[in-house]
Amino acid sequence: MKISVNSIDQNKMGILYGTASYVLWGMLPLYWKLVETVPHIQVLGHRIFWSFIFMVIVVAITGGWKTIVAIAANRRKLFLMFLCGVIISLNWYVYIYAINTDQVIEASMGYFLNPLIVVLLGVLVFKEKLSKWQITALVLAAAGVLLVALQYARFPWIALALAGTFATYGLIKKIIMVHPITGLTLETLIVSPVALFYLLSLEAAGTGAMGSSGWGLILLLAGTGAVTSTPLLLYAKGIENTTFSMMGFLQYIAPSINLFLGVIVFREYFSLYHFLSFCLIWAGLAIFTLANLGILKKSPSLPGVREEKGEVSPGV
Repeated sequence: MKISVNSIDQNKMGILYGTASYVLWGMLPLYWKLVETVPHIQVLGHRIFWSFIFMVIVVAITGGWKTIVAIAANRRKLFLMFLCGVIISLNWYVYIYAINTDQVIEASMGYFLNPLIVVLLGVLVFKEKLSKWQITALVLAAAGVLLVALQYARFPWIALALAGTFATYGLIKKIIMVHPITGLTLETLIVSPVALFYLLSLEAAGTGAMGSSGWGLILLLAGTGAVTSTPLLLYAKGIENTTFSMMGFLQYIAPSINLFLGVIVFREYFSLYHFLSFCLIWAGLAIFTLANLGILKKSPSLPGVREEKGEVSPGV
């Protein structure tokens, strides 16, 4: 079988785009630390509003207004987009909160868990069947989360909230099948009026960051739109030019960078229990990935069980 040179080059470009998107998502904690003096909810408001402004510019350049209008005319899809906007806003808030309260390690755990939570939702919502290996992966991941919970005698809510909201977000996006650029534009369009009203109320009361900060912080807040949307644009290009399997490997770049930043850069506490917990989660992810690629497919399955393919979701 002859392989086209163009297809190889296209695949390489897809890998480069995908890698760039996940590297940028992984580096986001460094950006949120620059605005940590601003209250978390206010940072979220700026992130939503400026992301909308940025995406309007992108859509104006690429000419995607017809698609947006068509989706907006469909009440069911518009309602689902509203849910996406609310859920991704919650995800963004929890992530910003985690970074600026020195819980980057737990945030990284959330995005390592995300693919496995997606599988669990597939079982609960779509009644999908799991293979023996996928069940093993879920059990190992659950053991990792339980280990952290037992050590600290508290529920690792940040990790599970991030994994749960992003998995639910991806689930809804799978149902409506909307291009990432179109989706983010509509999602931010729906929730940005609330964000703008909140920000204007703060500025009117004299407690808003824009009116009481120097130009450096003002530009950083306005830049939240670009740092949110740019990785998504790169992700969209990557997924167009390479396979889901490859993007499945690449998606672990972002939480790996988060973990590195938490341990090495931000000097967060990382105990032996943390290490053992992550080892259990990583083992689950390895089994999950190998099963999805078909490498473990030939192993005997549980009675009445069939294998399902997972879906790759973009990062934070």
